[in-house]
Amino acid sequence: MNDVTPFAVVLLIAALVGLAAVLSNRLGEWVPVPAPALFLVGAAAASDIWPGLAKIPITLVEQIVTVALVVVLFDGGMQIGWRRFRANAGAITWIGVAGTLVTAAAVTFAAHGLFGMDWRISLLLGTALSPTDPAVVFSVLGRRQIGGRGGVVVQGESGANDPVGIALLVVLLGASRIDVQSVGSVLGEFAVQIIVGAVAGLGGGLGLLWFMRRVPLPAAGLYSLRVLMCVLAIYGATTLAHGSGFLAVLVAGVVIGDQRAPYRGDIERFHSALASLGEIVAFVLLGFTIQVTGPHGVVDGGAWWIGLLLAVLLTLVIRPLLVGALIWRMRLTRGERLFVLWTGLKGAVPILLGTYIIRAGVPDAQRAYEIIFVVVAFSVIVQGGLVPVLARRLGIPLQTVNPRPWTMNARFEEEPDSLHRFTVAAGSVADGTSVGELPSDDLWVSVIIRRGRLVTVTPETLLLSGDEVLVLAEPDSRAMISDLFTSDTIGPQQLS
Repeated sequence: MNDVTPFAVVLLIAALVGLAAVLSNRLGEWVPVPAPALFLVGAAAASDIWPGLAKIPITLVEQIVTVALVVVLFDGGMQIGWRRFRANAGAITWIGVAGTLVTAAAVTFAAHGLFGMDWRISLLLGTALSPTDPAVVFSVLGRRQIGGRGGVVVQGESGANDPVGIALLVVLLGASRIDVQSVGSVLGEFAVQIIVGAVAGLGGGLGLLWFMRRVPLPAAGLYSLRVLMCVLAIYGATTLAHGSGFLAVLVAGVVIGDQRAPYRGDIERFHSALASLGEIVAFVLLGFTIQVTGPHGVVDGGAWWIGLLLAVLLTLVIRPLLVGALIWRMRLTRGERLFVLWTGLKGAVPILLGTYIIRAGVPDAQRAYEIIFVVVAFSVIVQGGLVPVLARRLGIPLQTVNPRPWTMNARFEEEPDSLHRFTVAAGSVADGTSVGELPSDDLWVSVIIRRGRLVTVTPETLLLSGDEVLVLAEPDSRAMISDLFTSDTIGPQQLS
């Protein structure tokens, strides 16, 4: 029984740290420092004060963060959904792949030309710093959601370029040498990773959707766990097939994101909570691996000024010029274009890739890892801190989504094909129209929820932008009815 007391102390400390991490998101509403920065910098400072925290094996940190990233990417895919992705597939794929490659190349030349780093470590550093992070963007915005096409591009890019950057770095680390002669082999292996990952994700997503719809379970809580186990299986099977497991789970999330399935609402909430927990765990553990002060720390070792200069170059020169050229012909307003270029935030993925470099035993890997830490810290604190202000200045539509702790549920044994749920979009036919004047005889508006409150439904009730409505209609008339309530930027919400 003597072992119980130390274990209880550890458990208490872990619970208090976790509670502080959860509440830090609330603190971010008053302090202009995004929550991920608090996790990362706070954990790095804690490892300096208590050196024992820094003794966690790098392999264990890498494995835990990998699982966290799998959950985050799957949740990001579900938030995008198939309808939004299909409408913007070209833009998301182009900026996700081409944007990652040009960013990696530019940082490589900067690291070698400006700071005299070896070509190999420069290329690995550039590749590690090329992906952006979806979790950081959503954490920075808090309860605000980005509207318009720019929001879809930001969300899609941050989800797509993570698997691309990871796959490219894995291929580079696996190559025996990196020179002109080996370029073809590297690109071929990279293409295999991406193609296998995309195909496995599409097949896995469709199989998971069939599994969710056709195989009932004895308890409601098991449905969310089943999806989680299937997502981990998709990642593992794709990785064993020499594909990008991260891309596979992202694609699987996109496939099932807006499809009808039993307990879909519960599944979304479960994975959203897991993604938030994964973000906290990832930044805290990665922060433990960094030593800020001391003879081998970021400050005394001199990595801080290289990282700071690279961060400024990435933010003000490399991304605006190169990625800006890639999105020049996209159908974006000037404000949306500037917003997309600014919100290329770095997060847990570059630091995770830094652990890959260290574990591979590449010369000068530790300094590269410290540089990555500085770039990520700058990106989260400076870029992330200015995102809400910049969005307001550029006129980017931000919708505040308030928590709704109370629910009105109606469970059905069979799929309710005749019951549909929509959000009234600004400028749609229903916006400003009374229920009785809706131009359709094939629907019945049964419930209206306005700002979290029920509204009495009569023929004279006026529908307003943002209203959530439950509609009874025949399944084959859904597409026509959807056009009454939605616009191109807001898709229909299925009944959950």
